[in-house]
Amino acid sequence: MLLSAFISKRFRAYSGHKDEKNGFVSFIAKASTVGILLGVAVLIVALSVINGFEQQLVHRLLSVVPQVEYVAPNRPIANWPQKVEQLQQQDHVTGAAPFIAVNGMAQFKSQLKAVEIRGVEPSLEGSVSAINQFTKGKLVSQLGIDEVILGKQIVNQLDASVGDSITLLIPQIAQQGQSLLAPKRVTLLLAGIVEMGGPIDSTAAFIHLNKAQQTLGYDESQVTGLRLSVDDVFTAHQIALRVGQTIDDYVYISSWFRTQGSLYQDIQMVRTIVYIVVFLIIAVASFNIVSSLVMEVREKQGNIAILKTMGAKDSTILATFVMQGLTQAFVGVVLGSLIGVVLAINISELFTWLSQLFGANPLQGVYFIEFLPSKLVWQDIVVTVVVTFILAALATIYPAWQATRVDPAKVLGN
Repeated sequence: MLLSAFISKRFRAYSGHKDEKNGFVSFIAKASTVGILLGVAVLIVALSVINGFEQQLVHRLLSVVPQVEYVAPNRPIANWPQKVEQLQQQDHVTGAAPFIAVNGMAQFKSQLKAVEIRGVEPSLEGSVSAINQFTKGKLVSQLGIDEVILGKQIVNQLDASVGDSITLLIPQIAQQGQSLLAPKRVTLLLAGIVEMGGPIDSTAAFIHLNKAQQTLGYDESQVTGLRLSVDDVFTAHQIALRVGQTIDDYVYISSWFRTQGSLYQDIQMVRTIVYIVVFLIIAVASFNIVSSLVMEVREKQGNIAILKTMGAKDSTILATFVMQGLTQAFVGVVLGSLIGVVLAINISELFTWLSQLFGANPLQGVYFIEFLPSKLVWQDIVVTVVVTFILAALATIYPAWQATRVDPAKVLGN
C-alpha cells in the first residue's frame, strides 16, 4: 500500500505537466473533483435548510397552533373545568385548556378585516401554546376581560396601534325558526400584538374566555372546544384518538396533521427529492473519475509495463489507480464539506442580507416563517461523505482493473 501510494503521488505530479495530453487528463480529473465538491456542498446546505424548516415547524409553528383539538359541532361542551382536569391526567398529555372559536370581523374606524376569534382562558393557555413568546405588549396569559390581542398583519391593515379601541363583529347562530340575526358588536382595547410571521399574524384574534361566553350567551362552564398539548407531536394523532375516547361529549377530533400535515409531508418529500437529485449529481461527478482514469491508464501504459517488469504485482497496480481516483474524491469531499458547513451555518444571515439587498423576501407571507432556517446535523455530513466515497470507489474499479491487464511485452515491444 505504501508503494502504491508513492507511485500514485508520482503519477499525479507527472499529470500536472503542461503538455497537451497531460493537461487534458488533468483537466478532466479536476472537473470531477469540482463536481464532487459542488455536490457535497449543495447537499449539506440543502439538508441543513430542510432540517431547519422541520425544527421551526416543531418548535415554532406547532408550539402555537393546536396540536390536538376536540370541537363540539352541535352544542357546547359543558362543565369544562372538570373535563380539562380529566384530560390533564391522561398519559402523554402535557397541558389542556378550553376555548371558544368563531369567525368574525375586526373593525377600526372605517377599516375591516376578517379574523379567527378565539376566546381563551389566560391562566391555562400557556400550558398548550407558546403564543406568549411571540406577543408584544400584554401577553395572552395576562389578557383582561375587555381586551383583545391581534396579529401584526391585522393591526397593520386596520392601521391601529396598542391602546386603540377595536370593534369585533361576532355572528350569532340563529335557532330553528328564527331569521338571520345581526352580528354582535363588542368593543375591546387592543392590548397586544402577535408577531410570529406567517399566516397566523393575518388571522389571529384572542379575547378572554368569559367575554366570548357573554357575547355568545354561554354560561361560565360552556365552551366550544378543548385543546391539548402532547409530549410528542409526531404521535399527536394517535394520542388524540386514545384520549378522545375518555370524553363523553360528541366532538370532532382534530390534530395538527389535519391542519399542518401537508406542510410536514412537503418537507419530507423535498428531503427525499434533494437526496436523490444531489446524489445523482455526485454520481455523475464520481463517474467522471472513470474517464480521467481510463485516459490516464492509456497514457501511462509504458510506466505500468516497466513497473510490471520490475516485479510490481497486479494488486499494487490496482491499488495505485484506486488511490488515484479516491484522492480526487477526497479533495472534493473535504473542500465540499468545509464549504457546505460554512454556508449552512451562515445561510440565515446570508439570506437576510440578500433579501435586504434586493428589497424582497420570497418567504414573506407564504410560509410560517419569514427567514431561512438552518440546522446542521452531523449525521447528514457522515452519510454524504460515506456515500460519496462509495460511489468514487466503485468508479475507480474498472480503470484500475484495466491497468492490471497491460501486457509489458506488447507495450515495450512497440
